Amino acid sequence: MSTVRLSPPDGAIDASVPVPGSKSVANRALVCAALAPFGSSSRVTNVPAGDDCVAMLRALESVGARDASAVRGGLLPGDARVFDAGIAGTTSRFLTAVCALSAGGAVIDGGAPLRQRPMADLHDALRRLGADVAPVDGATPGHLPVRVAAGTVRGGAVRVRGDVSSQFVSALMLVAPRLVGGLRIDVDGEMVSRPYVEMTARVMSTFGAVVRITGQSIEVDEVPYAGTDYEVEPDFSSAAFPVMALAFRPGRIHLPGLGRATLQGDSVVLDIARQMGLSVERNGHDITVRRGAGDVLSPVSVDLADASDLVPAVAVACTHIPGTSVITGVGFIRAKESDRLGDLAHELNSGGCAVTVDGDGLTVVGTPEAGAFRRPFATHHDHRLAMAFALLSLGRGPCSVADADVVSKSWPSYFRDMAGVLGVPAGLN
Repeated sequence: MSTVRLSPPDGAIDASVPVPGSKSVANRALVCAALAPFGSSSRVTNVPAGDDCVAMLRALESVGARDASAVRGGLLPGDARVFDAGIAGTTSRFLTAVCALSAGGAVIDGGAPLRQRPMADLHDALRRLGADVAPVDGATPGHLPVRVAAGTVRGGAVRVRGDVSSQFVSALMLVAPRLVGGLRIDVDGEMVSRPYVEMTARVMSTFGAVVRITGQSIEVDEVPYAGTDYEVEPDFSSAAFPVMALAFRPGRIHLPGLGRATLQGDSVVLDIARQMGLSVERNGHDITVRRGAGDVLSPVSVDLADASDLVPAVAVACTHIPGTSVITGVGFIRAKESDRLGDLAHELNSGGCAVTVDGDGLTVVGTPEAGAFRRPFATHHDHRLAMAFALLSLGRGPCSVADADVVSKSWPSYFRDMAGVLGVPAGLN
């Protein structure tokens, strides 16, 4: 894994940054297309090149469900096939649910970081629906690798906790149209990252599914998906990084096509930018964010329970805004690719920032006057930490980011696409 050193040129920012398609939307669309009836065909375009979607595409290709131009429906895995999701959490969870529809079953596995991530709530829910779910190769129950097969899987009702990953709920929703009688999912407690569940419902509906979300219940009818041509919208989670760059310097960031995106809760990043004091303009499908040369930004207090992927970008931006900023509602992100609270705070504090981990978030005391960085920032296998730490080079001078190619998970060309903001980093492969 490579270490890059960033030394952006002096002066204001003036850059146009094309952000990739949303991996969250893309993987949902790919599953819907693959679960359409045998003989159907779908075209899913603007799929990003990140690890999550590559892992999903490889899985579909391995069972003959995808070629260069289309996704064919009705070709479920079988013959005890092994799917390696790498470090792609979304892919591993969605494939686990898909394999619960297959009589032949399959093994879902991943790299060491993914094997550490908890998945017991999804496994337990699938068992309650009649699927056979069992750890393999001595895996800890509730973790990968796991073997999944249909068993006597059926529809009906299932109850899941709301304070764990919304991907568990989305995985169950995606397979529900194939279950006899459909499925009702009742969520106990507050549903974290609710916009991702709503995103799942909207993507499913585009493919012909019938989904109703009422309070803490989600009902999916036994109505088959249909082959569909689907264009994946740009990714607001990725767009957060060029937007938050303006916390460090004045200037302009142009985001072509981002205004087409309508499904993502992370679009709240534009509201956060306005709260900080940045201006946001829409021109057709393009979005431009500006900060004037004399503009002084304000600290923010934000609840990011519904947009937790924004935490690294927003927290890093707040380190450079004078005053105390507070991020709440995100205690559950300790089980993301990294401990996205503890690891983020540790690295920032090691770099001279002032960040405190609270019960459900972070407190950031910002100051642009801290000293220079003395060591590379460790990314802890987390693409969003790598992207966020790179922004610090715009403030207190050059910095290095270790294992920087972890950005391949969602935005492999991040450093090249951000060259107009960060400069061309040394050490980039």
